[in-house]
Amino acid sequence: MKTTQHRLLNQNAKDLKGIPDQSVALVVTSPPYPMIEMWDELFIELRPEIKAHLDEGRSYKAFNLMHDVMNEIWEEVDRTVAPHGFVCINIGDATRTINGQFQMYSNHSKIIEKFVSMGYSVLPDIIWRKTTNAPNKFMGSGMLPSGAYVTYEHEYILIFRKGGKRVFKKDEIPNRQESAFFWEERNKWFSDLWEFQGKTQKFKNVVSTRERSAAYPFELAYRLINMYSTKGDYVLDPFVGTGTTMFAAMCAERNSFGVEIDPLLSKTVAENALLLKSDLNKIVTDRVERHAEFVIQEMAAGKDKWYDNDYLNVPVKTRQEVNIKLSLIDSIEQTEDGIIVKHVDLNPLQ
Repeated sequence: MKTTQHRLLNQNAKDLKGIPDQSVALVVTSPPYPMIEMWDELFIELRPEIKAHLDEGRSYKAFNLMHDVMNEIWEEVDRTVAPHGFVCINIGDATRTINGQFQMYSNHSKIIEKFVSMGYSVLPDIIWRKTTNAPNKFMGSGMLPSGAYVTYEHEYILIFRKGGKRVFKKDEIPNRQESAFFWEERNKWFSDLWEFQGKTQKFKNVVSTRERSAAYPFELAYRLINMYSTKGDYVLDPFVGTGTTMFAAMCAERNSFGVEIDPLLSKTVAENALLLKSDLNKIVTDRVERHAEFVIQEMAAGKDKWYDNDYLNVPVKTRQEVNIKLSLIDSIEQTEDGIIVKHVDLNPLQ
């Protein structure tokens, strides 16, 4: 039986003490968004001069100071990332009216600028489109020209790599093969446009102590973890929030570090982790069922070249999929060393 470890650290992400240098294969996170009002208090607490700039209409001075705060954190995150590791950041640009002037503040470009300065490669990003049909979503003067603004319904998933491609040693290749994803998942996940609303899975008791939750959907974190890490890797979320990245890491048989400055939120995440076994296992079994439905549809369309995955007892499209192994969670326990998750191989024949 395999185990993974998940450590939740209640501390400021500017100092990721407890996380060893170059130990993290993948970062998946969504930080506080500069110039979004719900985060003003946090930024002002860390840089009090931001308040005066906002109050007196010096919006870009405030904006740049907020990113100075974030840049200190990105430098500490960099310390933890292994050579050839990935950093995936979900970030939205901000729109705001200050002193009667409405404009957009480009958070994603500031983050790209910082990671380039640290020597990272900028990889093609993903647009996460969060559509809404709310009748009041349009900003400006309705149907009258020259006074309205484009509806802003997307965020970015920025993807950075530290150094060149990851090279797997001979004894690491079997684990990489077991961590592969299905052909149809590859086609969907590696698209530059993702569309889903809110949380695609609703976990019981996963709540935020904040007035508003900035949590991204479980599906977003789960895809990225499967795309850019292998089983047993360490995944880091320095802004763990409601715990989505840690829960996705548990589901995908990865280890994780989660950092959260809010002690009440940290407590909530730890408590909820112990309740999620059945929810996370359903994610895995649903994944296999979706693949089986895909196979049926393809066979009905006359696609007759298939390979066998004996572990999952399903046909697959390519040789790279024949060794995919998925696991279910046997138990989730709180220990002195963090949350320990025990995994058992999924065997549909059992």
